[in-house]
Amino acid sequence: MNRRPILVAAVAVTALALAGCSGSSESDGGADSPYRVLLTGGISAQGVLAANSQTSLLATKAGVQVQNEAGGIGGRQIELTTVDDAGDATIAVTKLREAINSGNKPDLYLNSGNKPDLYLNSGPSSIAAAVLPILKQNNILSLSMAPSPDSTDPSKFPLNFDLAPGATDTARGISEYAKTKGYSSVGVLHGSTAYGELFGEEMTSALEKVGLKAAGNEEYDAAALDMTAQLQSLKNAGAAAIALDAYGAPLGYVLQSLERLGWDVPLVGNTSVSATNLIANDPPAGVLGTPQVKNLVTQVFTSTVFDPNNALVTTMVDTMASLGSIPSTLILADNYDAFPLVAAAAEKVGSSTDPKKLAEALETSEVQENAKTAFLSRYNFSSDNHGPNPDTSELKFISPTKILNGQFGNPAAS
Repeated sequence: MNRRPILVAAVAVTALALAGCSGSSESDGGADSPYRVLLTGGISAQGVLAANSQTSLLATKAGVQVQNEAGGIGGRQIELTTVDDAGDATIAVTKLREAINSGNKPDLYLNSGNKPDLYLNSGPSSIAAAVLPILKQNNILSLSMAPSPDSTDPSKFPLNFDLAPGATDTARGISEYAKTKGYSSVGVLHGSTAYGELFGEEMTSALEKVGLKAAGNEEYDAAALDMTAQLQSLKNAGAAAIALDAYGAPLGYVLQSLERLGWDVPLVGNTSVSATNLIANDPPAGVLGTPQVKNLVTQVFTSTVFDPNNALVTTMVDTMASLGSIPSTLILADNYDAFPLVAAAAEKVGSSTDPKKLAEALETSEVQENAKTAFLSRYNFSSDNHGPNPDTSELKFISPTKILNGQFGNPAAS
């Protein structure tokens, strides 16, 4: 999901070795050396992006720990390096280039001057879009949690796979939900971000496919403080419900504007809404339990809802919690699944050193079935589309609740 750019406060580079055999004398990236993973994330970011980046980092660390305990990737222990990109695409590009060309900077990249075997990010989508050409040029496998317009197109980026469901997936889920609720017409309200604009387009198409009327499609400036005009337009168009895209501060302004308008209309939020802690906190920090969210349901994944019987998700959550406090919802825990996916691909290939062969393996049902993923129970990559393409059973719509360890609906959170 897209996140708004922020000002850069500081840039720091940290390295974390989570490897049982990271001291290997091999330095050619071969089968006897660590499996090197580079994560760029908004470590020094502020506000919502900071909390979400921290959750993404915890999920990555947890994935490394669990997979290393299971034997690593292709028999190689995973070595994770995290680099602060402050949520800024320019910094992310710079740090990625430094990691690739780190032969003269052994202090930057752990134990060697080799480029990473795998690249991960913590968003926003502007970062994914900026680094993809560099990753392609250097033949680096990447799994992204920040969909961008071309990120799932294997003809353009054959070594990239999106872990996060994109606008097409979320729009499909919302339209099918709206149909089950009997909403005859649905208005669409979205931000001016790249993701928001794509969501707006996809919602109109998805509504038509299920036989519902799109009662207006309104865009607001992501920096705006009032969305009353857009909401009034949707009301005038006869919207029986609103499909809402809003992330961070804009969500609060949408809810305030709707309250001022006095329009009692169902709101169906996408995963950007779910990723905003405003709806999970009591006043004054949030709006949970207030009239502003009485008509709101929000789209989440099954892993974001507490279920004590889901062993794979429980392992993910418990491991993350053992490594630090989870500050936001598990909507941002995508990176955990990168490691079981690549490990299953390496098992099929019989090696972890050829990114092209690993990418081809990730496209197969065998690998997707064997990967012990938790964020999504099943990925459906194909040779034509490198998006996760989750079944709608992976999506749930819930009323806001408090969260505990990143999950909604845990009785212990009350």
